[in-house]
Amino acid sequence: MTAVYGDFAFYYDRLMRDVDYSMWADYVTEIFRRHGREPELAADLGCGTGSFCLEMAGRGFDMIGIDASAEMLGIAKQKAVSAGADILFLNQDMTSFELYGTVGAITCLMDSINYVTYKNDLKRMFRLVKNYLDPGGLFVFDINSPYKFENILSSNVFCETSDDVSYIWQNTYDRRSRLCRFDLTFFVKEGKLYRRFDETHYERNYDTGELERMLLDTGMTVLGIYDAFRFRKPGPKAERIFFVCRKPE
Repeated sequence: MTAVYGDFAFYYDRLMRDVDYSMWADYVTEIFRRHGREPELAADLGCGTGSFCLEMAGRGFDMIGIDASAEMLGIAKQKAVSAGADILFLNQDMTSFELYGTVGAITCLMDSINYVTYKNDLKRMFRLVKNYLDPGGLFVFDINSPYKFENILSSNVFCETSDDVSYIWQNTYDRRSRLCRFDLTFFVKEGKLYRRFDETHYERNYDTGELERMLLDTGMTVLGIYDAFRFRKPGPKAERIFFVCRKPE
């Protein structure tokens, strides 16, 4: 898995301003409660600029944030220092991460799983998750659903304009390979001029069945597969799907 979010890291929070991280943290905390876990220490894979880690730290959890982008982690560290939050950030690829010991829960959110485009890398990551979880520990992650890839992301173009940052986001979805290519072009105001930069990202469309088989092959138990931010089975038009898994006691 290659590092992404170079220049984009510095504008990520501005472009993600509509994401309600507090709602995400409330939902994950409720998942812990419903499945009988109150982890003191948790790790977040693909933590980005640390917004979710900060929300969880504010709820009393000790957090470790792991991300392959040094630029993203630099911003995350600044935010944690400003908030007075003691969060450990590790610059590691989440498909080959290492911890100093086990943790009570591991999360991987904001469709970070879809960014792992090779199945063998994802299988290795699942094995590492199991290895670094406490017995009975929970693994919580979400994916962009097959419906979202095929009907919403598809080969569509999205754009947003503002006075300081504008972007064009063009998708190309290959149904055969199940890969979606995101070509992103940004125009960022610097003084009286705008600077352009481009990034290309890829996500893989995984269906729930193949993910469940991968997880079961590692020896983890799948406790629930949920429509996002609810506790019900995903419908045919669900756009985001959550998995809740447990390492055996």
